[in-house]
Amino acid sequence: MKKLIAALTLLLAFSVNANAQDKKSLTSSEKGKKEAAELTEYLALDQTMSENFVRLFEQKNSILESKDLSQERRTELTRVIEAKIRATLDAKQMDKLEKNPALFKKLIN
Repeated sequence: MKKLIAALTLLLAFSVNANAQDKKSLTSSEKGKKEAAELTEYLALDQTMSENFVRLFEQKNSILESKDLSQERRTELTRVIEAKIRATLDAKQMDKLEKNPALFKKLIN
């Protein structure tokens, strides 16, 4: 009886653990939408700019998922994403974004 209870407990523990891991993995599209939503909410962007950032962040995340990405390529991608963000936002919006370094770093990395 003790062995049966121990086996059921282990089975339950492993199944809960497996389900928890499945929920954590987001696709590059979901990550891009989440990052764009955070930026849109923080800067109160319009729908067009929000959609543009969704595409940008989806592309960034799909590139970062690549297993054979060198450190040089990652650094260059960070630089390009930052340049695109700076080119899209006006000076006032960029100043506000730079005042939140945690969000800014999250968006470019």
